[in-house]
Amino acid sequence: MPLYNTQTLKIYNSLSGEKETFKPIHEGNIGMYVCGPTVYSNVHLGNVRTFMSFDVIFRYLLHLEYKVRYVRNITDVGHIVDDAEDGEDKIAKKARLEQLEPMEVVQRYTVDFHEILKAFNFLPPSIEPTATGHIIEQIEIIKKIIASGIGYEANGSIYFDVVKFNETNHYGRLSGRNIEDMLANTRDLDGQSDKRNPQDFALWKKAEPQHIMRWPSPWSDGFPGWHLECTAMSTKYLGNHFDIHGGGMDLKFPHHECEIAQNEACTGQTPVNYWMHANMLTLNGKKMAKSTGNNILPREILTGENTILSKAFSASVARFFMLQAHYRSILDFSDDAIVAAEKGYKRLMEAMEVIKQLPTASKSTIDIAAWKQSCYDAMNDDFNSPILIAQLFEGVRYINLINDGKESLTAADLEIFSLAMNAFVFDVLGLEDEKTTDSSNDKLEGAVNMLISMRNQARADKNFALSDQIRDQLIALGIQLKDGKEGTTFSV
Repeated sequence: MPLYNTQTLKIYNSLSGEKETFKPIHEGNIGMYVCGPTVYSNVHLGNVRTFMSFDVIFRYLLHLEYKVRYVRNITDVGHIVDDAEDGEDKIAKKARLEQLEPMEVVQRYTVDFHEILKAFNFLPPSIEPTATGHIIEQIEIIKKIIASGIGYEANGSIYFDVVKFNETNHYGRLSGRNIEDMLANTRDLDGQSDKRNPQDFALWKKAEPQHIMRWPSPWSDGFPGWHLECTAMSTKYLGNHFDIHGGGMDLKFPHHECEIAQNEACTGQTPVNYWMHANMLTLNGKKMAKSTGNNILPREILTGENTILSKAFSASVARFFMLQAHYRSILDFSDDAIVAAEKGYKRLMEAMEVIKQLPTASKSTIDIAAWKQSCYDAMNDDFNSPILIAQLFEGVRYINLINDGKESLTAADLEIFSLAMNAFVFDVLGLEDEKTTDSSNDKLEGAVNMLISMRNQARADKNFALSDQIRDQLIALGIQLKDGKEGTTFSV
């Protein structure tokens, strides 16, 4: 019997505003879509927190032995996103400022995104589609929405008629808004006067002559609207009706609201059973913003090269810190908070070493089955990672008591206990033991220093061909040598 049949999982559904018992559309199979990054800059810490929340959700669903198709997109299309300045899309603006092709910008920051998520031990999604790879699908959806009478053309652009849609559907039910209140929230787009109603949103925008990223369509050379890409990619890979759609709280309106409307206009059915939204991350009690300097990038946490923290922290410590708050709670990041989290993380890792050498006894004095179920109960309650962590520290207390001879477990119970601790700490929460990582880093440093010594000897022997070969092959592996007055150092 699969594990999911023994557990009752409840998920807070943003659509109903309540925790609901999770029941997949197809037994044993789950389709989950999460809105990915717009790749015009380094991924920021708030994004990492959102994606980490869904990484843990993905991990737990896999742990319950569901077959999960997890789709997380890359937004690489030159559309106008919600807060773009003067109607200029952010990828094109970055390309113009740095004198690059837009796809060079996309590639640079997609690589950065993947590197950061790998450092934080995220599982890769099952499918990672790009918006530019699905222009044809987006055009086909627009055709269907026009055919339904909800989409209309104006000067080469296509808009979604929100008022007409609302005659037979409820636009605003996810965010709890109504048509009258939406005037103040209408996005400022070029061609605003082309709309029938100020609340209407763009499905396709005709590109101005200076707009770099553009594609041919039946209506104009242009680009798709922001909301359309996720409708196209989620339904292509998960079907018109799937289980879970996630993203940051800031996407609830207008992005997810518009996704629902597009899908219902196109297919006649609601697309998603469970809408999930992760809350925001603040820094020292204030909103994170580059303009105020109240900002830190994920990589800067790992290197210590910032003015916010007292030192560098490992990715696992940062991950442990974030998971101490429920994904629907606001989380405040500060030096004091992550220093405290590091102490807790180390206690947990030390216990995970001690558990390997615990003695066994002829009888158990601890109810391990009840403790194990308490861990499941925490995660079954809308993926409550802080309660799970509290239960894991109860497990740490048991480890210390057994190690001190004050409590005991039979060999069978100790195996159950050890497997459960390892499953929840490493598989579900996705933590890594720093000592293992440090050992790998030490080996890398030793190997590179040996090659630097060989290169120095080659230079001393005037064997510049060998010297250059060592340097170039290290560069090809992503290891950069730096020659200075104090000798040669390297960076990865």
